[in-house]
Amino acid sequence: MFKLLSVLQKNLVWSIPIAMVFGLLFGYLFNAAPLKSFIIPVTFIMVYPMMVTLNVKGMFKGSDYRLQLTTQVINFVLIPIVAYFTGRFFFSGGPEKYALWGVGLFLIGVLPTSGMTISWTGFARGNKEAAIKMVVFGLVLGALAAPIYTKIVMGTTIDVNMLHMFKQVALFVFVPLVAGLVTQSLLKKRYGEKTWDQQIKPKFPPFSALGVVLIAFVAMSLKARNIIANPGDIITILVPLVVFYLVSYLFLTITGRIFFNRGDAIAMVFGVVMRDLSIALAIAMTAFGKEGLTIALLISLAYVIQIQSAAWYVKFVDRIFGKAQPSAGIAVPPATGKLEPPPALTGAPTAGESLIPNIRKIIFATDLSETARHAVRYACSIGHQYGAGVTVLHVLPDVLEQLGAEAGVDFADKVSSEGAASYNATQIEDARLTIQKRIVETSRLIMKEIPNCPLSESEIIVKVGSPADNIIETAQTGGYDMVVMGTHGHGPLEESLIGSVANEVIQRSSKPVLVVRLPQ
Repeated sequence: MFKLLSVLQKNLVWSIPIAMVFGLLFGYLFNAAPLKSFIIPVTFIMVYPMMVTLNVKGMFKGSDYRLQLTTQVINFVLIPIVAYFTGRFFFSGGPEKYALWGVGLFLIGVLPTSGMTISWTGFARGNKEAAIKMVVFGLVLGALAAPIYTKIVMGTTIDVNMLHMFKQVALFVFVPLVAGLVTQSLLKKRYGEKTWDQQIKPKFPPFSALGVVLIAFVAMSLKARNIIANPGDIITILVPLVVFYLVSYLFLTITGRIFFNRGDAIAMVFGVVMRDLSIALAIAMTAFGKEGLTIALLISLAYVIQIQSAAWYVKFVDRIFGKAQPSAGIAVPPATGKLEPPPALTGAPTAGESLIPNIRKIIFATDLSETARHAVRYACSIGHQYGAGVTVLHVLPDVLEQLGAEAGVDFADKVSSEGAASYNATQIEDARLTIQKRIVETSRLIMKEIPNCPLSESEIIVKVGSPADNIIETAQTGGYDMVVMGTHGHGPLEESLIGSVANEVIQRSSKPVLVVRLPQ
């Protein structure tokens, strides 16, 4: 169940459009009216999990007041203006539904940034701490401002019951917020901070993704027959949405490049463009009566534009703002066991040398021991933080070569070359298939235990020969940016062998090597 929800969350770009298509078919073929009763519980499923994961303490850290003030001024002054005039330009002078779509666009503009701001800022390697503050401040300000803004600006377009809207905001913002923070506090007390961060916290966002998909399905189902009767409505809605997001991205990118550093600029961009469509959809479907379904159609389509545009922006973010410069490098212990400081701390880089470790591919060398199972968590963590893929490498020994080395005999001279080759090939192929299957099964268990781990069953390499030679050669020729491995194996013999392998890899590898010891 959780694995399915994780897949849903990672593929919202496709999940939402698919849910909308199914909703369209369902609403056309069946009576969708009973689905109205699911709106409130589904909305709670959508909003509550994001509230549970909020880091409210983060808003009190740092002194980035200029960044936070600039972001909130853009959020609640400039963006509502852009949303209003975009709506006026595209939706004025048309039928009644045009006015309602204008209200929907304005509602998107006045509600705060969403919890997805933090995720997308992380994907782009921006300032996540600043993004957390933007979400918390924006949530409070937006919840208070939205009913007032909507009444003042859109009150002549549609009758806005401000008191009722305040109640809906309280229901879908403050109640889930309080419930989420209480849940977070109780779980931290019971299981501890580490278990909360690593195991429990990642399980909540996928449920929010489920709520988003379900609410998109419900919204489309309830409007299906009207949409099918007027298919041009989709294009009519999509064009102003594209313009709204395009103008927002353009203005924020220019502002970020001029006034802020890379990390802060990225946080500001996503702290504005990632509107809280979940709350907007909830309010539209509950605070505006039957007219809310027409408004909800525009907000549902906004999900498609918002997520697609964010994914493309991340792809080009290094070209826009330059590559990320982390505050510290990873120090790798050499064979002596002493910790050497990274070059960035010992002096200026040489000409052409970059301070930026562009980690995109990690090779995890495993001997399938307990140490390796411990070390894989580090590979997963670094891969997740940098958005890097993790490839698993296991090196099988050459059977005859290993036996000969242990016995002090060159078996290649004692048997015919054909017999040696046949024996070796058979043994190695049997072992390779067995090991491959074992690593696949282990990878599945790891991905269940660590949902954010960027392991893949298709990224498994099993080689034959010298472990150190193969690790070094694979890291070099495969274009990997880092090697992660454990320090020892199962017993005394394996411990000495794997220990020597780790030392040899450290000494000879041109790539950074992270060696992980099994804790006592």
